Amino acid sequence: MKILFLTNIPSPYRVDFFNELGKLAELTVLFETAASDERDSSWKRYHFANFQGIVMKGKKTSKNTAFCSEVIKYLRRKWDHIIVADATTRTGMLAIQYMKDRRIPYWIEGDGGFAKTGKGFKERIKRHFISGAKGYFSTSKAHDNYYLAYGADSSRIHRYPFTSISNEYIKQAQNFTGSDRQSLREELDMTEKSVILSVGRFSYKEGYGKGYDILLRIAESMGEEYGVFIVGDEPTSEFLQWKEERHLSNVHFVGFKQRDELAKYYAASDVFVLLSRGEAWGLVINEAMAHGLPIVASDRCVAATELIENGGNGYVVSLDNEDDVEKKLRQSIDNRQLLGLASQKRIGAYTIEKMAERHYEILLNA
Repeated sequence: MKILFLTNIPSPYRVDFFNELGKLAELTVLFETAASDERDSSWKRYHFANFQGIVMKGKKTSKNTAFCSEVIKYLRRKWDHIIVADATTRTGMLAIQYMKDRRIPYWIEGDGGFAKTGKGFKERIKRHFISGAKGYFSTSKAHDNYYLAYGADSSRIHRYPFTSISNEYIKQAQNFTGSDRQSLREELDMTEKSVILSVGRFSYKEGYGKGYDILLRIAESMGEEYGVFIVGDEPTSEFLQWKEERHLSNVHFVGFKQRDELAKYYAASDVFVLLSRGEAWGLVINEAMAHGLPIVASDRCVAATELIENGGNGYVVSLDNEDDVEKKLRQSIDNRQLLGLASQKRIGAYTIEKMAERHYEILLNA
């Protein structure tokens, strides 16, 4: 089976997936650009082991996309299946329009998402490029509804387990979970009785988009015995000033950590929280679950709606009710072991290996 896959950048988790899928089929992947301008340098270290990866030459159109007209020459070749992972980038739209005009079947894939109103010129454009595909790879019910809102046929939507973690990652995470938590806390300078962890990038857009303003208010309300650790890039001056003015000694801005370093923070924490105001998926939830953490996440995060069973392995919360968010954090900490075990059990079905196998199965039976 010969597969052509179009996407924007060779992100680490995608390259891992392509290397797995490449074991099952003859895979060629076209990338719009070599790296994202807003990501850590570790994202630039990748290895195309089991597939042919081609970084096209084009004109940069954003931090992680480019317009690559050379995509056409690859579409002219013979493929059993063509998958477009970025249907609304300029390169993705060019590719889809070319295939529409020539009646070349193609698939659309995404990480997740919530549909908008469907009104307005941009929404009509989106509908034009999303509708009409041979099939759609969906991560969740919310993602199904996204496709349906933009004209997809429900019978052509196929689910797959979206993830960034492998079988080996889960095995290592479970070993970490059995580590001496107190020793880890001493190493990481976690002095509070209970530890709440969140992971995400800081910027004025992302800081508020990740709900860190809500998290800081909750940290103040919960008191000094609850430590809030935010792992990501450097916080903006506004959040630093907020911490200083409100004397939030229990809030800790950790900065960026590599995956092996981040594993220690997962293992040492009591609960993981992600209060995003809009998240296509939220892969850090997968990672936190692998480390046996209860999850408290917003209903605007697709991973939360798909992976969390309320009261089972955590809670899906509304950002309009901050008192309830605080309540659910306390409940999760009180029931850390029970909820955490449920998280580990649930995430076992979400591995890179199973993600590749599911893609192959869907394409083989198409």
